[in-house]
Amino acid sequence: MTNSQLRKARTALVIGGGVAGPVAALALRKAGIDAQVFEAYRPGTGSQGGPLGLASNGLNALSVVGADADVAAEGMPTPRMVISSGSGKVLGTIDTDPSLPVRVTLPRGRISALLQARAEAEGVPITYGKRFEGAVDTGRSVIAQFDDRTTAEADILIGADGIRSAVRGLIDPSVRPRYTGLIGLGGYIDGPAGVPPTGGDFRMVFGRRAFFGHLSDGERTGWFANLPYKRIEDADLRNTTFAEWMARMRAAFADDAGPALQILDHVTPDGFIPPSPLEDLPHVPVWCKGRIVLLGDAAHATSPSSGQGASLAAESAVELAKCLRDLPVADAFATFESRRRARVERVIAEAARTNQSKAAGPIAARFRDAFMPFFMSRFTTPEKTAWQYAHTIEWLPVRQPGIRCDAP
Repeated sequence: MTNSQLRKARTALVIGGGVAGPVAALALRKAGIDAQVFEAYRPGTGSQGGPLGLASNGLNALSVVGADADVAAEGMPTPRMVISSGSGKVLGTIDTDPSLPVRVTLPRGRISALLQARAEAEGVPITYGKRFEGAVDTGRSVIAQFDDRTTAEADILIGADGIRSAVRGLIDPSVRPRYTGLIGLGGYIDGPAGVPPTGGDFRMVFGRRAFFGHLSDGERTGWFANLPYKRIEDADLRNTTFAEWMARMRAAFADDAGPALQILDHVTPDGFIPPSPLEDLPHVPVWCKGRIVLLGDAAHATSPSSGQGASLAAESAVELAKCLRDLPVADAFATFESRRRARVERVIAEAARTNQSKAAGPIAARFRDAFMPFFMSRFTTPEKTAWQYAHTIEWLPVRQPGIRCDAP
């Protein structure tokens, strides 16, 4: 191993300002590593997104860098998920363990904005409106190249730029997101939305033709819908109008006992989040190459059905910073992967099974509704879900390096 490989990182470039990027920069700063964040979108120009939850484990990770209170203060407490069938039958509930931080829900874009603001308040430089285009690994540093023909240099480069990561293309361009067979729509409604407050419940319905979820505190209602499409082209998503999507959703939920139709009556174009395919990355073979490493959705994107995307990103950001604090670069990257891969891929696999239930045909749906109460009563208890929700990352030394990603 060369002298440069034996050195620990002291500076970092972070590509992406969503969840993983700002949290990584905060954790790196805590570890004594200077980090800069580069975000392609300017503030206020990206989609605010539909309702996104931060679970107990995600809030635990944010607490390591002092960002949990910001998110919890603005989020809607959501201690309980109630799952029903299209006939109105309650299939099961998932309650937050009272010993853990309570899950909170808020718009996806608002979570990113809060984390960006926290990072900047702590002295992390964030540059907006710079789109990453490539990088040169010199062996001693990484030089990032942006669309405005500027560059930046640091000891390492972290790709936290989402499921369609440009940074991942430098490591393994063959990896592509997997379409789940569902598209997602959603948004927020300010003021009355035709339904009463849900009292902290996030209510979800396995409808006869599609899946619907909502929560409300009486002043604001967040909602989402998952519609099954075996195949859909980007052009179809772009060219279908708001009115056409509303008509499709009304038809999908017309025979369900849930509140979907009442809520859809109050949806306006301004509060509607355009549809997008639900995708995941079940297995990214290589997370690092030289001085470049992937983080968050760039490495382990789970579909929204897990409710864990943002939480896993926050966990991984803190874990990566710990490894870089204590180990030389190559060992740090390998140890980070070895400590995270099994956990995140387990969550991704469980979400994939949920997606199959959402897209079930009539016969499979009958079996689902018949057997789900049995399985939920036994396998969604706080004890059975502790591996997922009670996970914590201690800010303790990392002493056992994994197998280096550049090892033969």
